[in-house]
Amino acid sequence: MTSTAAHVEVQNLTMAYGASVIQQALNFSVRRGEVCVVMGDSGCGKSTLLRHMIGLNRPAAGDVLYDGQMFWAADDAAREALKRRFGVLYQGAALWSSMTLEENVGLPLIEHARLRQREALEVARLKLALVGLAGFEGHYPSEISGGMRKRAGLARAIALDPEILYFDEPSAGLDPLSSRRLDDLILELRDSAGTTIVLVTHELPSIFELGDHAVFLDAEQKMMIAEGKPAELRDSPQPKVRAFMSRGRL
Repeated sequence: MTSTAAHVEVQNLTMAYGASVIQQALNFSVRRGEVCVVMGDSGCGKSTLLRHMIGLNRPAAGDVLYDGQMFWAADDAAREALKRRFGVLYQGAALWSSMTLEENVGLPLIEHARLRQREALEVARLKLALVGLAGFEGHYPSEISGGMRKRAGLARAIALDPEILYFDEPSAGLDPLSSRRLDDLILELRDSAGTTIVLVTHELPSIFELGDHAVFLDAEQKMMIAEGKPAELRDSPQPKVRAFMSRGRL
């Protein structure tokens, strides 16, 4: 269930590499328990925005607020504390190839929750079971399918029970059935735990199935040109947005 309060707020954010501006003056908010989709054509800065929101890239201007607390204006200790409130599923799952699935999922529990290895692996097995990977705890990433690696990455992202989850193109490279299973898991997390979710994707089925709210970034204008419910954006006054939402069938 969503609340009216902003859980995450992007405030006057400008992203740039040197003198090259990627996006400028971005303003939008994500309510607690909401799934917000970040979308747009290739090269518009979707994944770059995610990196700014999770603390990997410093903005050229503006800030990201968590429950009203500025992230980039905070000191290092405060930023680290804020980072522990969210989990991330990267596009390639980013699992350690030399570790089993349970070791991958247990690693953040050892590093951040200070659990002993035995305790961390017990929790890791529970998280893997939650994403449908019971029985695969001892497998290495190379021994499972792409869809299973994404689910293992999700298990690691939720290892610390985060309030907020960030997803970067979670369905990339997956077949339709695996993509649908992953979408179902994301919805289950939102519904069962009230997790706030920010999702970078270009996949229309995921956008319409998951999104409570969406923002559209334009690469040419270097700004957000549309915001609203995905179903409403089908009828956006912006031709580029309508074309994206219908894949050219206006």
